[in-house]
Order: sequence, then C-alpha cells, then structure tokens
Amino acid sequence: MLDEVGEGTCTISELAAEFQVTPRTIRFYEDQGLIAPARDGLNRVYSHRDRGRLALILRGKRLGFTIAEIKDFLDLYDVDDQQVEQMRFLLRRGRERQEQLREQLRDVEQTLAELAELESQIVAHLGARGAAGGGGD
Repeated sequence: MLDEVGEGTCTISELAAEFQVTPRTIRFYEDQGLIAPARDGLNRVYSHRDRGRLALILRGKRLGFTIAEIKDFLDLYDVDDQQVEQMRFLLRRGRERQEQLREQLRDVEQTLAELAELESQIVAHLGARGAAGGGGD
C-alpha cells in the first residue's frame, strides 16, 4: 500500500513479521501511546514513521530503557525538528543506564568471586574427608 505521501504502508501482521514481534506487542505499544497507526475501517495501517518508531522502541527496550523513558524520547522528536533536546535526553539517559549496568556488573563479579571461594572451600572440605568429586562435574 502507499500512504498519503507515497510511502509504503503495512498491516500489523506484516510489521510484526518484519520486526519479529507479536501483533500483541505492537498493540501494547499502541496502547501506551508510542505508535499511532492510521485506520482503514477496522484495520490498522502502519506508515514508514510507525516503522521507524517501532525500531526505536525495540532498541530502547533492548538497551533497558523503560516504556516511560522511550515515550519521553519519542515525544521530544515531535517538538524539536533539530533533535537537540532529544539527543540531550538520550545522552543523559544513556549515561545513567551505563552506570546502572556497571553497578550490576560489579555485583555479578562479586557474586562470582564469592561462589568461587565457596566452591574452593567445599572442594577442600570434601578432599580432606576423602570424598572427591564436585557433584555434577
């Protein structure tokens, strides 16, 4: 299909297949106000713009941003055609997300170190009692 500016449009099923998500996922993002397809009777008709917004939504989710953060980012696109505020927002949120991930990484590394120490203690305990084996190795 062609939309009002001659760009290709698609159905919810086509969009879902293209992005490897379910139609339910797309409807959820629509309910959240992140995308707003046109209607042709009862059918949703997605434009090039909707396709781009869905790509940004899915990328934002992969990067760990909340729906509210993604909505704020997308809303800024509509009010600033130079995208300066949008980029500032994304830069700030991206830096915050990086710090969150660094903190999670430190926590995971600490947990791994503690588990390795526990493993060493258990292996030593079993070895001292002549009960070799790691139970599942």
